[in-house]
This record gives sequence, structure tokens and C-alpha cells, in this order.
Amino acid sequence: MKTAFRTSLIVASTIALSACATYKTAVPEGYTGPTAILKDSSDVYSMSKADIFYTLSVNGDEIDNALFTTRRVNEGRGAIMAVQKVQRPIPAQPLKVSVSARTTYAAPIMAMANTVYGVKGIVSFTPEVDKVYVVRGKLSETYSAVWIEEEISKTVVGEKIEAQGSAKLGFFEK
Repeated sequence: MKTAFRTSLIVASTIALSACATYKTAVPEGYTGPTAILKDSSDVYSMSKADIFYTLSVNGDEIDNALFTTRRVNEGRGAIMAVQKVQRPIPAQPLKVSVSARTTYAAPIMAMANTVYGVKGIVSFTPEVDKVYVVRGKLSETYSAVWIEEEISKTVVGEKIEAQGSAKLGFFEK
């Protein structure tokens, strides 16, 4: 009986601690070179629905982003959601940036009952010093894409990640 209790306690502790995920920064520890800025963006359709275009990782290091921050800030608010703006410095050197576009709802049950689109991929580019870049996208039944563009000129950097046709997520992907 004691062994089962200890095992249960260890499993519960592991789960509780793993929920407190920490993210790396987009700028590697010890990096002192020039930087640029990378922003996430969104298209807000209502107080309970938005498409969020965000950064998942930079050079393989998972980082905090607008989707994760929006979910944390709005937890327990029911059908009302305030989409969060997130930006971060990035090194002005060749990068592999994992980007994603996803429909999100204020409450998980709303996602289960509605359509959720999603597309993601890796964009390789070299940011210019002190420039601002934005993750942008489009989600629809016939075409979905996510990309990075320079904020002022709106010039796409790297390749667009595109899905022709539906990028509708299945029930277990929501």
C-alpha cells in the first residue's frame, strides 16, 4: 500500500511540475551581437474567436508566444478572450524559425464545437539589425498560410508555409 501511495505521489508531483513549463528566450544565453525584433500577430473576429500567427521556436528552442500567453491570461474567463501581443528580440544572424497559424477560441469547449484551422512550418531567414519582423498568416477553408514579413515594407522573408485546400484540424488536434 505504501508503494502505491509513493508511486501516486511521485506521478502527481511530476505532472504538477511539468505544468510549469519554462521557455527559452529567442536570443541564446551569452549572445552579445546585434538584434532585430520578431512580433506575433492575430486577426480577432470576436471576443471569443481569433486566428493567431505566432513563433513556436527559434533555432530549435521553444519560446513563449502569443497563443501560449493568450491561453494563460484568459484561463477561467469563460467565453471572453483578450488576445495578447507578444514580441521578442532575435539575433541578427541566420535563423530557423518555427511559425504557426491557428484558430483559437476563448474556451476549449468552443474549439470542440467549431472549426479550427492550423498550419505550421519552418522559415529560414537572416534578420537585419534593428528591423522589426512580424509573423502573419491567413486561415480559411480553401487556403491557409503563415509567413514572416518585415513590418514596414511588408516584404516576405524566407518562404511562406502554405496549405492549398482545407487546413481544418481534426477533433484530437484541437
